[in-house]
Amino acid sequence: MSFDYDLFVIGGGSGGVRAARVAAATGAKVALAEDDRLGGTCVIRGCVPKKLMVFASSYREAFGEAEDYGWEVDAGEFDWSKFHTHLTGELQRLEGVYRQLLDGSGVEIFDTRAKLTGPHDIETADGRKVSAKHILIATGGHPVRPETTNAHLAMVSDDIFHMEKMPKSVLIVGGGYIACEFACILNGLGVEVTQFYRGAQILRGFDDEARGLIADMMQQKGVNLHLGTNIVEMWPEGQEGAGGPMPTASMEEAHPTYDKTAGPVVVKASNGMTRAYDKVLFATGRSPNTSDLGLENTSVEVGRRGEIVVDEYSQTAQPSIYAIGDVTNRVNLTPVAIREGMAFVETVFKGNPTPVDHDLIPSAVFTQPEMGTVGLSEEDARDQEPIDVYCTSFKPMQQAFVGRDDRVLMKLVVSKETDKVLGCHIVAPGAGEMIQLAGIAVKMGATKAQFDQVCAVHPTMSEELVTMKEPMRSA
Repeated sequence: MSFDYDLFVIGGGSGGVRAARVAAATGAKVALAEDDRLGGTCVIRGCVPKKLMVFASSYREAFGEAEDYGWEVDAGEFDWSKFHTHLTGELQRLEGVYRQLLDGSGVEIFDTRAKLTGPHDIETADGRKVSAKHILIATGGHPVRPETTNAHLAMVSDDIFHMEKMPKSVLIVGGGYIACEFACILNGLGVEVTQFYRGAQILRGFDDEARGLIADMMQQKGVNLHLGTNIVEMWPEGQEGAGGPMPTASMEEAHPTYDKTAGPVVVKASNGMTRAYDKVLFATGRSPNTSDLGLENTSVEVGRRGEIVVDEYSQTAQPSIYAIGDVTNRVNLTPVAIREGMAFVETVFKGNPTPVDHDLIPSAVFTQPEMGTVGLSEEDARDQEPIDVYCTSFKPMQQAFVGRDDRVLMKLVVSKETDKVLGCHIVAPGAGEMIQLAGIAVKMGATKAQFDQVCAVHPTMSEELVTMKEPMRSA
């Protein structure tokens, strides 16, 4: 049977673009469809613009430190319009780079939505019907709003990058890394930030000691954090009781529309507090983009959370169809999606079956201070086997010199039986950079003794990773 393409990729994010390019390099005839902007969540609505906002937000504190170090500094006010214009231009540039990479690889681009009409068949929104020997779904995910009255008055993370002006006050609902990162970003940009999280501590799933220090530091730096707290109801300021619940149909939309014209929002909280905020941001989770893909026309299985179910080779129950990235809800990180795309090409187009390795993936949370982590938390490790915990928390030299109370954490979780480092957790400025390097050692199976054999780089914060001689505790 002949096909129009050897591979048709649905989704133009980092994973889909990489898979398309590498597959085309093998001589395969490849097409890719994207109905929004090339680059996907990471480049257009996630990692890249967020990290640029992290950089912008860090200068307010840096200016304060500069004064303490003897510089005469007039920081002035943050100009969102100026920054946003520059940000928009940079994202357009990066989108152009992605298009050039695909064009240069010989990948045919469909700037439209595509859906499946069969195991090998695709129909685009403009009515074109094509076939492919293999289909790769890389449609990513999207932020979701909770089903609460007047939820359309609140932003989600996608909307942050399109604000016309910086609000004076914001309520962030959620306790995951997206909520905490934006709390720190907006606080650093001079916004009065309140954060509600219904759980007992933010950053669930990360090491308890590390997330506890981040919560303390966030509050110390000005974030008004309320744990065990959630929204009871919300309404437009001046219209109490007039808003009513959203229509059922809107509740079920995959991408509910944010009312950009909304003014201040009054929020009643479960802790009894009621007040108005210029903006409300829901950072309460993400869901895979699997709606309206035509999956019902295939044997592809969908899981409980809407994710596409795949095996270790990213293959679905329909042998001709594969899926990678956030749409599979495995490890939702951009570098992971890229690696999954590379493994897919190795398996399907290079004849080298390559399972995806999801073990010991380093990651960073770009709060202020940052957290870098790889391997098991202390809590997960002690449930697995007896461990020793080596950790230290101290004031870093740069901040201690000017009398600030910032603290950092360096932590190693070590197996008692094998001496292998099971987890490394860092809370400090630049933790993301540090954990990339520490992750190499942990991935290689380094022992605590091997860490100790490395000479310290002095004076640095990270030297503590190789100078902690006695365990703080055992479990």
